[in-house]
Amino acid sequence: MKILDVDVAVIGAGSAGLTAYRAARSHGGKVLLIERGPNGTTCARVGCMPSKLLIAAAEAAYHAADAAGFGVHAGPVRIDGKAVMARVRAERDRFVGFVLEGVEAIDPLDRLTGSVRFLGPRQLQVDEHTVVNAARIVIATGSSPRMPKELQPLGDRLIDNEQVFNWTSLPESVAVLGAGVLGLELGQALHRLGVRVTLFGRGDKIGPLSDPEVIHSALDCIGGELDLRLGNQRFDAQRDNDGVLVQSAGADGVVRSEHFSLVLSAAGRVPNLAGLELKHAGLECDKRGIPHFDRTTMQCGSSTIFIAGDVDAEMPLLHEAVDQGRIAGNNAGGFPEVQAGLRRTPLSVVFCDPQIALVGQRFGDLAPRGYATGSASFVDQGRSRVMRQNRGVLRLYAELGSGRFLGAEMVGPRAEHLAHLLAWACQNQMTVTQMLEMPFYHPVVEEGVRTALRHLQEALKQDIPEIEHCADCTPGM
Repeated sequence: MKILDVDVAVIGAGSAGLTAYRAARSHGGKVLLIERGPNGTTCARVGCMPSKLLIAAAEAAYHAADAAGFGVHAGPVRIDGKAVMARVRAERDRFVGFVLEGVEAIDPLDRLTGSVRFLGPRQLQVDEHTVVNAARIVIATGSSPRMPKELQPLGDRLIDNEQVFNWTSLPESVAVLGAGVLGLELGQALHRLGVRVTLFGRGDKIGPLSDPEVIHSALDCIGGELDLRLGNQRFDAQRDNDGVLVQSAGADGVVRSEHFSLVLSAAGRVPNLAGLELKHAGLECDKRGIPHFDRTTMQCGSSTIFIAGDVDAEMPLLHEAVDQGRIAGNNAGGFPEVQAGLRRTPLSVVFCDPQIALVGQRFGDLAPRGYATGSASFVDQGRSRVMRQNRGVLRLYAELGSGRFLGAEMVGPRAEHLAHLLAWACQNQMTVTQMLEMPFYHPVVEEGVRTALRHLQEALKQDIPEIEHCADCTPGM
């Protein structure tokens, strides 16, 4: 058995782990990066990038079919499933290649391949070939798709979101289980690419939304296009010849039997903690088995162990993983000096159509009676109507008294851009008045932000009723 002595061991070479490795190395000392494989990060290989490639193809098909609404007639749309998936895989491999180049550039003496388990708070075993004595450790092992145990008998007819991107063509039909981010993005994209899709959700909400008004609008927008069934009380599936027989029942109790080619589990992801044997690390964990940690330092208790990325189940987003990795790596490398790092304003986007976005505090997390709200509908918003994308609603929240902008939830056109604008304002702790002093061009979708801000400003004035509509002389504000 080989024995290595290092200052910092980083477990996992994903977005968080690679960032942690580089941050720790900046402090000097010996840093070891351990990865069981394959390299390539969740985002590049099976997450953000391949999913956006599939969504881009779906958007092309949708807009081609919708062109008649502008008086432009392009003829029948034909979708070549093999060509769609060939591009998805090729571009995916290109993105993964960039990551692999970065990993290969790391000194081979700083890299080790194999599965890791804790032998003690400062000792790791890698497969059966190496014991690593590490003064500090960063856990950055990522996450994996959650697969319902009751559906395991479906065998290869049950797939997860990661397997979609290895398809060589498109299936005839898919039952999507889960109305969260993964289910919405993949379900709608497959539907627009000609796949018969039914999306099943157990709850009555959609995506990460918590504001009832935004949820209602999202259900109206997306449910009007996609076969979306929420509030399912039953979902049973069994293999049936060359496909799957699904029996489902909603709140009305009526059982429906339908045949699908595949069942896609989009029921979220679980932290990759199995096999680490954290019981030997001396850490206190929650009921999910995730170590308790300080989100500003990423330190687990008072130990010399830090955690970063999807494995901590806090915010499974790439930009958050990178920030957490940087904080964890800096503190592991600079130990015993542990400093709070920059945690940015929460920002998340669902790339369905219309897009869903959340900024800062969610509606469901606001302090009771301590906030005011402002809204803007995109139905009559000028630029949105010009583009035939006039669907959805924007809701803004501000603190009573101070007028400080707290957050937003929205479903609407180009929400990814509106969300960034609002996130910057939120992180700078701007007030609603200060935000209204910023420039707004015409005609742009961002004018909807100004409308919502004006409504919010009125709501903050306790003795003045909220105005019904802004009085601008220009159309579509």
